[in-house]
Amino acid sequence: MFPTDRPRRLRRTPAIRRLVAETSLEPRHLVLPMFVADGLSEAREISSMPGVYQHTLSSLRTAAEEAVAAGVGGLMLFGVPKPEDKDAAGSCGADPDGILNRGLRALADDLGDSTVLMADTCLDEFTDHGHCGVLDASGAVDNDATLTAYADLAVAQARAGAQVVGTSGMMDGQVDAVRTALDDAGHADVAILAYAAKYASALYGPFRDAVASSLQGNRRAYQQDPANRRESLREVSLDLAEGADIVMVKPAMLYLDIVREVAAISDVPVAAYQVSGEYSMFCAAGERGWIDRDAAILESLLSIRRAGADIVLTYAAAEIAAKL
Repeated sequence: MFPTDRPRRLRRTPAIRRLVAETSLEPRHLVLPMFVADGLSEAREISSMPGVYQHTLSSLRTAAEEAVAAGVGGLMLFGVPKPEDKDAAGSCGADPDGILNRGLRALADDLGDSTVLMADTCLDEFTDHGHCGVLDASGAVDNDATLTAYADLAVAQARAGAQVVGTSGMMDGQVDAVRTALDDAGHADVAILAYAAKYASALYGPFRDAVASSLQGNRRAYQQDPANRRESLREVSLDLAEGADIVMVKPAMLYLDIVREVAAISDVPVAAYQVSGEYSMFCAAGERGWIDRDAAILESLLSIRRAGADIVLTYAAAEIAAKL
């Protein structure tokens, strides 16, 4: 062994490890997904997502202010309408008085430019069938009819105060349709976060509890097959060509290879979403004493950053930001 062959020298103390760390995790890298629900008298904890709530407008405002004070980089808002307000077209999503747009207005009024306010631009929370788009007579998602609905959603969200809209439905041409609609409506400064590589994952179950999803069946006909890698790069390239300002991989932890490859080809920031099932597994294992929940979440977020993500969406964003 040569005398210089001693890599442990650079691990000896916390100060040395901090000095030579190749990857950083800072509060600004984290985005907190939040749920605002219509018809609630108080915030309701989601049973499959400990510590995560369906919020009233009042509790949403309080929790958002706390997250921003902790230093999170942004907030991603999802709306949960009353069951009776859902329909086949998801029309309550674009309603200015719908719960998501009311939530956006409240946060925009409270927070201004102190954070980045994002909105989920998809129909699944608002449709009575739970799919991400408008269905045709055969029950399949009609891609082009859905693009029209997404355009209406995005414009309504921009008017309500969203600074970033998240095109999450995996429809062909969705970024172009939304960009055109925003520009035509005078919202050229609103950015698009494209869910460019969104997989048909088994890890979305707790999220469906969070949004009270009406889904029957699955979304494999439009979300990506977990077996495929090249398809992700094709989807990302298309979204970049259509004008995406940020591209995202979802889920994150089981798709770190995709995060790495997307980061290698993207000329815009790359986001990754630590989804509900990933978060809930940490919580469940921590409750049983099998792992140190907080340390495991922190390690997982660092691994997502190490893979190449500039931005990480996680339900632990506020608590992790407060500790960093």
